[in-house]
Amino acid sequence: MRGWIKLLLVLIYLGSFHAYYLERIDALGLGLPLVLFLGVFAVLVVALLLAAWIRPAWLRWPLALALAVSAVFFDAYTRITDSYMTYSAFVSMVYAGGFVGEALQQYHYAITLALAKSLLLLLGVGLRPGPAPRLPQWLPIAAPVLALLLLISVLFVRAGEGARGLPVMYTPLAYVSLLTYETLSDNVGPREPVSLARSGAPLARDIVLVIDESISGNYLDVNAAGGVTSHLAQLQPKADIFNYGYAASIANCSADTNITLRYGGTREDYLRINSTLPSIWQYAKQAGLRTVYIDGQRTAGNLQNLMTATEKQDIDQFIQFDDTPVLQRDMAAVAKLSALINDGQAQLIVINKVGAHFPVHDKYPDEFMKYQPALPRGRFADVADSGTREGFDGRSEDWVLYRNSYKNSVLWSVGEFFRRLFAEADLSQAVVIYTSDHGQDLHERGNPGLNTHCDSDPVPEEGLVPLVIIQGKGLKTLDWQAHLEQNRNASSHYNIFPTLLRLMGYDSAGVGQVYGRALDVPTEDPFTFNVRFNARLGAQPDFRHIDLGQIVTPVVVEKGTVAAQ
Repeated sequence: MRGWIKLLLVLIYLGSFHAYYLERIDALGLGLPLVLFLGVFAVLVVALLLAAWIRPAWLRWPLALALAVSAVFFDAYTRITDSYMTYSAFVSMVYAGGFVGEALQQYHYAITLALAKSLLLLLGVGLRPGPAPRLPQWLPIAAPVLALLLLISVLFVRAGEGARGLPVMYTPLAYVSLLTYETLSDNVGPREPVSLARSGAPLARDIVLVIDESISGNYLDVNAAGGVTSHLAQLQPKADIFNYGYAASIANCSADTNITLRYGGTREDYLRINSTLPSIWQYAKQAGLRTVYIDGQRTAGNLQNLMTATEKQDIDQFIQFDDTPVLQRDMAAVAKLSALINDGQAQLIVINKVGAHFPVHDKYPDEFMKYQPALPRGRFADVADSGTREGFDGRSEDWVLYRNSYKNSVLWSVGEFFRRLFAEADLSQAVVIYTSDHGQDLHERGNPGLNTHCDSDPVPEEGLVPLVIIQGKGLKTLDWQAHLEQNRNASSHYNIFPTLLRLMGYDSAGVGQVYGRALDVPTEDPFTFNVRFNARLGAQPDFRHIDLGQIVTPVVVEKGTVAAQ
């Protein structure tokens, strides 16, 4: 009787993912790939059932726990993101492991459901088996190990692909094995010291890089008629503004872009450069600049966007806002930025803003609710990013509310940010480069789904960001105007790192040879963003070209509604 109960529990758990299996079968269609998929599927299922008949409890229960934890990881990820967990996504999640506490707080409902369901698998494998079938004693022990090795082999040969649609409890375990192999075989070498020559002193006392969060280039008034007021499209009495228009992001996920902006990776060589060459902090200190990092998204010293404790050692002042509500952190950041610019010290300042990451329900104060109707308020006041999607089904009417809330958030986090910067900061000796980590898919085309970015097959707007240079009126730094018309709507994030180095006084030829073109020369950029940044196990990066002729630009057609043209 115990054997039948165990078998039933395992089969119920497997059956709960029937839609996931059928979706994969439908995508494969009739043919050899479907036959191979069904063969691997059958091997994994049989191995799982055999594992339930392992006799020694000291082997059976640890295996049951490992399979259950792996299944929870996959199931919870799918519930939270409404997407398949690729190997690249898994690696990104491991790199973001410092935010487990925040994830548990924000996604406790989805994680609890996944945990509850996994009890079926845990008990189905872990409970003491009944009378054993007529099988060799070694087979139940060897079967799950051999099945996992089979899946690992498939993933290795296919550069991390090949687990979609298969029983979920194996996939994270296989990913862990692959990542362990990559880590042990990693031979990129140690971090190099600064070796580039400098041709002179820094060209400005304060050099500032403002990296916004989830601000799409087509939603700002600097690029689109009827766009949200940014205060970057208006003349400023004490500052010159050079708008490079639309720019291509490095990637459509935050961590990938941020680490590359800090280390200068190029399209052709970003993995090596990001891993072995000096950080922007090291270059700044070599140039005699104090280094400051302002992080509006995290608190309590937690690091994000692949920053390590070693990298942090080169940051002279690391600023977070532990006691500041999420809504006010960008305003706290601009107040701190203004104070730093006004203090007379020569410094490099990098800001990672709160911006307009999902959920956008409460990312702005009531008085900034210009665009209505908007999403319901009050549930996400303390959430910086990635709140639950409960109550948001991705219907067209949901996205109308979302886009209005998004525009209100942009009005606050971008428009009010720069209004205060121009009012409070003495920019006479400062250069500010403004961009965002990636754009957004706000489903203006009526396309289905819940995600706004990090898709593996994204719309072009996910890679579309603003790029603006601000400096003190009449300040002589780089000749932004010389090639501005040529570079507008034709540059990318990859031009920012060499621009920062040129502002620090590093030699133009040396910078260009290693990191590419700065913004004061013709950028000749391919205008692409990378949707497979973690290109591993022989896989190649997937760069997608942005055709500006296909960009959907939102316009206001009447008060309280948003349309697209």
